[in-house]
Amino acid sequence: MNANKWVRQIHRWLAIAFTVTVIVTFVALAQEDPVVWVSYVPLLPLALLLFTGLYLFALPYLGRRRSGRAVAREG
Repeated sequence: MNANKWVRQIHRWLAIAFTVTVIVTFVALAQEDPVVWVSYVPLLPLALLLFTGLYLFALPYLGRRRSGRAVAREG
């Protein structure tokens, strides 16, 4: 498995982890005496999702640049 597939797989698992942490946060904050620091728990998977998502977003553009397939404009 190459690096791009690893990042894609990690991104998928991070999305699942983020969803679970958001659900747990909603349940924890709905309690009678909520613990406020629980609301910060989803931020770690969200930050990691940001970085992996930006990498995956940039892949097609970086691949075109590396392979030299970018078309130069004539004018």
